[in-house]
Amino acid sequence: MTRFATTGGVVVAALAAALTLTACGSDDDGAKGSGPDATSSAKPGDGQGSTGPGVDAAALEGTWVGLTDGKNVTVSITAGKVALVADKAVCQGDVKDMGEVMLALKCTDGSTDRTMASIESNDGEKLVLSWDGGVKDTLSKAEQGKLPTDLPSLPTDLPSDLPTLPEMPELPSS
Repeated sequence: MTRFATTGGVVVAALAAALTLTACGSDDDGAKGSGPDATSSAKPGDGQGSTGPGVDAAALEGTWVGLTDGKNVTVSITAGKVALVADKAVCQGDVKDMGEVMLALKCTDGSTDRTMASIESNDGEKLVLSWDGGVKDTLSKAEQGKLPTDLPSLPTDLPSDLPTLPEMPELPSS
């Protein structure tokens, strides 16, 4: 892969996560406030976010990106909703108060590696998530409109016969 393709993958993953948060919600208000999880969502500003060991749900807000096992991971958190894109998995769910702040997700492909996460640490710049599936993600907060600068660089021993990316057609202006 080229350097552009890897950086583009992070951008694509971040965009996919943002779209998941904004476009995949249900407009069905009839189900809100009922069921076993109705009182367990930890939303910023509702007083439930600080029950864990120094973890505040509001401090999780934003987009977090990084590499785990050489694969892009993007987590976007807005208003207690979580979207994750990791390798080929696309997951969404909620920030939950379960005695400590947790991320509870369901993945569209049935993956279970990243369905329940505890927040190991969050200093506002780095977020460390430990998933019940055994995966541990160390992510950097993405500034709006910018990618983090502390991501690992590409290996220098890539083969020289990599395929080139096809030209993208121009989109018609509206």
